[in-house]
Amino acid sequence: MSLTLTDQDKLTLRTAAYGAVSLMAASDAAGSPHKVATDGSIALTSATGPVGHVLAEKSKVGNLNGKSVAELADQVLPALTAAMSLLKKQDPAEAYNFRSTVTVAIEAAARAHKGEPSPTMADMTRKIAGALDAA
Repeated sequence: MSLTLTDQDKLTLRTAAYGAVSLMAASDAAGSPHKVATDGSIALTSATGPVGHVLAEKSKVGNLNGKSVAELADQVLPALTAAMSLLKKQDPAEAYNFRSTVTVAIEAAARAHKGEPSPTMADMTRKIAGALDAA
């Protein structure tokens, strides 16, 4: 199958992926959110295939600066579900690639935390996975 994405579709994918990393960083406010964000973003830039090309584009992701984690989650979690739905309709293999890419990114983000991820990071990981699986 071929993947045909509009500029809005690409923005949704980038918002979802980079937003998931932002949620992980925000969930580690007492730890090292900068390292969490860096490690998660590096994982996203390592993506391959059409999803990797979209995530590597240098265009603006959008407003991922909610005043609270709740505001950020209100934007990102639906974007994750929308991205998966869009990709499943067009190319199930790319949907799998996107899900795997985001999963690796949040795992990398969680590993940036010294020791085990905090309970808030573990909970955010579950919420992100739930949003990915909701499509």
